[in-house]
Amino acid sequence: MSSATSGQRPNGRLADLNPIPALFTMAPAHRDHEVAIRCGITVLVPLLMLLLIDRIDLAIFASFGAFTAIYGRNLDHGARLQMQTRAGALMFVVLLLATLAGRNGLSGTENPWALVALTTVVAGVCAVVAAYWNLRPSGSLFHIFAFAAVSSVPYQPPLGEALLTAAAAILFALLIGISSRVVPRNRHRIRRPASDPLTGSRHRLVWSEAAWYVVAAGVSGSLATALGPVLGIEHNYWAMVAAVVPLVGHSTRYRVNRGIQRIIGTFIGLLVLAAVLWIHPPLWLIVLIIAALQCTAELFIARQYVLAQIAVTPLALLSTVLAMSASTTEVDTSELVYDRFIETVIGAAVGMACVATPWAWRKWVLRLEHPSRATAAGGGAG
Repeated sequence: MSSATSGQRPNGRLADLNPIPALFTMAPAHRDHEVAIRCGITVLVPLLMLLLIDRIDLAIFASFGAFTAIYGRNLDHGARLQMQTRAGALMFVVLLLATLAGRNGLSGTENPWALVALTTVVAGVCAVVAAYWNLRPSGSLFHIFAFAAVSSVPYQPPLGEALLTAAAAILFALLIGISSRVVPRNRHRIRRPASDPLTGSRHRLVWSEAAWYVVAAGVSGSLATALGPVLGIEHNYWAMVAAVVPLVGHSTRYRVNRGIQRIIGTFIGLLVLAAVLWIHPPLWLIVLIIAALQCTAELFIARQYVLAQIAVTPLALLSTVLAMSASTTEVDTSELVYDRFIETVIGAAVGMACVATPWAWRKWVLRLEHPSRATAAGGGAG
């Protein structure tokens, strides 16, 4: 709602955040199938190679390296190559630090509070780097996930082999990212994209948004860790990942919707996971399912977040099952399902609270103290 209509409707209505309409809408497609195919191939080939050489213990490094393909989905070849190179370099550094942390006992099982602290630092630093490099998707969600998941792997493979796997997956993602240049209509010179210098106000916004990443990740991780013994949950970083989901978006309404959609999509996605695990698929079939889910997620991630999350949830947990299959630790799938849902609720609630806090400040506190400033701050959920 704009300030021009504030005389007809009371400013600050909670109805401005109504999430229901967004659950039944879908944005138009924009070459999503191309992105889905690239991302599916990028994750499928490295995992199949590791399976063939019986080194599935390195799968988690290949999977996170393959995340490079997610960036710059609809950009021209030059801009995409630059963005994916930056994204791959940042992910490689995160995986290196995560491996070193895991080797020094800083995991979710051995030292959960240390993991929360370090992952919170990663959340803030990577959010700043991603903003200055103008990475899309923005934020540090993937880096939080990668750092905490890799550092929590019960069996750490040799450092050199782990980093070589990650680097190979990143390079393969870059190759797939420019592979469509073999099509005659795409055989033009790759142009280096023009730089977009940040203004003073943009600098302040970058650090402000990074601060919210720190708050959301730190608070959600602390809550999940503190409540772990009571609720019987162990994967505290899943709450941290869910907490930063609502921080991305162009309006408060959109961000709150993402938090609610994360919970709904996770619940339905867990039902899909239960159906997959019920058939007890072999490892090669799990790899194929992961690639199919990756394609599905990219088809809908920019159009309908609930549908995308239905694919993302079993994708993440099957990747965990795949990583754990290389160790002697028995995987309790019912525990994974329970943890995922409870920690998603905790994280999404914290994330939505972080989004709603500045909105409430603009809506109510500033209006009561400085009516003119509240009007200038803008109405509605934007």
